[in-house]
Amino acid sequence: MAGDSSQGGDGRRGSVVGRTWQVEHRAACDSTVPLLAKENRNITHPETSAQVGGSVVHHRGRGLMNQSVGAVVLPNRLGTAVLMPSETPDIARIADPQRQKRSSIGGGWDGLGETFTEVGTEVPDQLPGQQEAASGCDPESSDQLCSPHPPLVTAKRDGGGDSCLLCSPCASLPATQDLRTTCSPLSTSYFLIVIFAVSTVFHCHQRLALVPTPWASSPRVLLDPGHLPREGMFTVNAIGRLGNQMGQYATLYALAKANGRPAYIPAHMHNTLAPLFRISLPVLHGATAGSIAWHNYHLDDWMQERYRHIEGRYVRLTGYPCSWTFYHHLRPEILREFSLHEHVRREAQAFLGALRVRGTRPRTFVGVHVRRGDYVHVMPRVWKGVVADRGYLEQALDWFRARYPAPVFVVTSNGMAWCRQNINASRGDVVFAGTGVEASPGKDFALLTQCNHTVMTIGTFGIWAAYLAGGDTVYLANYTLPDSPFLKVFKPEAAFLPEWVGIAADLSPLLKH
Repeated sequence: MAGDSSQGGDGRRGSVVGRTWQVEHRAACDSTVPLLAKENRNITHPETSAQVGGSVVHHRGRGLMNQSVGAVVLPNRLGTAVLMPSETPDIARIADPQRQKRSSIGGGWDGLGETFTEVGTEVPDQLPGQQEAASGCDPESSDQLCSPHPPLVTAKRDGGGDSCLLCSPCASLPATQDLRTTCSPLSTSYFLIVIFAVSTVFHCHQRLALVPTPWASSPRVLLDPGHLPREGMFTVNAIGRLGNQMGQYATLYALAKANGRPAYIPAHMHNTLAPLFRISLPVLHGATAGSIAWHNYHLDDWMQERYRHIEGRYVRLTGYPCSWTFYHHLRPEILREFSLHEHVRREAQAFLGALRVRGTRPRTFVGVHVRRGDYVHVMPRVWKGVVADRGYLEQALDWFRARYPAPVFVVTSNGMAWCRQNINASRGDVVFAGTGVEASPGKDFALLTQCNHTVMTIGTFGIWAAYLAGGDTVYLANYTLPDSPFLKVFKPEAAFLPEWVGIAADLSPLLKH
């Protein structure tokens, strides 16, 4: 590039005596890295040029002082170095006039700004009144400053050979010169990288509504509020655990079809159901859902005629619907929606295939689900009802023993300790297989659905296990008093299929009080 070496990049001379110069270097993290150099000689800042003085600089590091020039050689991401006197308004700058044409410089960053090699930036051989840096260095000399570090700045001479400019065993600096370099800690760069990575992962997860399991099917996600279905849509308020959300999903599926609207499920529901089932309804992204003025429509726990004519374009169903009266006419489709992922099914089948009853492989598997947990206290105190006791379970198991030769009973529960104490396993046909972990019910549920028949007590978990398993089902019947408030929100005839067999509960503990 054209220009006198006595001129700065902005055309002004930058000669001062005894001043402190501060170099602002915007490194990879865009922070300002100061480099202070006191020089008691006149310093002329040459214009950055491709051909000045015949020597090419290869610079490594964040900011260094060029001894032969008496100035600071410091690149930034755009290939420029900026020098400013901190005590004077007369600012001298070294700048690349072609900074917008970065590709013409020929330099580049290595890693995160720790190494920079610039080709085409040259240093004059010698400034007026200065001696060229020595090509060698005697470490024993007291008036020379040598560093044990490897060379960071080298100048390639036209005649061959290297001349070290700074911080090398052969760098010679006057004793009167004080060089202090201040660089941002490397840990700061690492910290910013970690923050960027965590932020990227978090926002990708939110935007894509990722499923937290590798086998779950990839959903269709509705993101843009400007591309909502013109005919409107149905969604559902996803609340409760696995059994509740299965009921809400099936009801949404059926009612959306009955009303001629597309159905979308919340991401929370997809994350609950997709790890187990091959559900197909698309996901409504949370940001999009929050931008819609929904018409909340409450459902009772049984089908009514008015549910076939729900008004409103954007309808959100609420409540705890879990009744076959909503969706039983679509049973093949519901069974397909709740079909297990193949690896889940195989795991359950492998467990059942390894069971033996008195040394022989059983031909009939009966899944037994015993609901305990919060219901032990909620039923008598709130709903004037009971949970299954030892007597009911004995009757239910005997019902199957009388009808099928050598069945095996696969027991799951959220109260496995109670089951081991109250279910008679002396015949060798009872297997306590449940994990009892309410937060991860998938394994227990898969075992129940792969059995031929079902014994259930109360709760939507057992109802859905029996519905998907098919076969014969025995359930606990009449487990509340006639004046129970539970009967206002729950109709037994709408919960249990007509062909299922009910065994009446023992209400005597309630009558004593």
